[in-house]
Amino acid sequence: MTQDFPAGSYRYIPAVFQYSSGVAALPDYEIERVRFDTLVPLAEGFARIADYIRAAGRPLTAFCACELRSPAVVDEAGFRRFNEHYVKTLAEWGLFDGTNNPVARSNVCPDVAPPAEPSFYAFSFTRPKPDSTPTFVIAGGAEARDGAGSYPERIARYREVGPEAIRDKAKATVGSMERRLAAFGHTWQDTTVAQIYSVCDFYPAVTDELVKRGAARSGLTWHFARPPVVDLDFEMDCRRVAREIVI
Repeated sequence: MTQDFPAGSYRYIPAVFQYSSGVAALPDYEIERVRFDTLVPLAEGFARIADYIRAAGRPLTAFCACELRSPAVVDEAGFRRFNEHYVKTLAEWGLFDGTNNPVARSNVCPDVAPPAEPSFYAFSFTRPKPDSTPTFVIAGGAEARDGAGSYPERIARYREVGPEAIRDKAKATVGSMERRLAAFGHTWQDTTVAQIYSVCDFYPAVTDELVKRGAARSGLTWHFARPPVVDLDFEMDCRRVAREIVI
């Protein structure tokens, strides 16, 4: 279920052209996460990321994950148009070959004070570290099952937001996270951070679908934001990263 990306010193879970489902550093490398103190528009963000990675003595192919913030949710066609624009820079950096994309990603829409244009919130890259412990980033995933079909066909409890529906959405999302973790041989017990993106009241799901399943071992970071595609209501991502800074 995973493929090595030697040029970046990590392996990844293949998914769709716009992103992978997760990344894990290869032996003797670690993933570092860098968060911007304020959101940085996409083009400027790519330039600053390139400068940072090069200053660390790493190739641009070491770029392995990012967290984006977008102005508003879009339909499937709008989401594809954005992604076709986004991957152009990844292709220039030697990360996207037109089919395979190893870079993991989360892309959500703040419900209050959203950015005027798609922007970077954080990014991750690999750097050498002899005898390193495993580090990984699991990409953002919402309550839509993987595979073929439109979003309405794949979304759990489509257009329902009552307590039981949100519980089912959380259950589906947590299950997706667990499958991605398992692809790297990990569980929730190996994570250092779990993030939730929703504007719905997900408290009915907290005890059984999050805490009891281990997702809250390091607490839960909640972002008041929506998944990027219309009619999605609950998204998560998680990671194990020892080195995190804010710039």
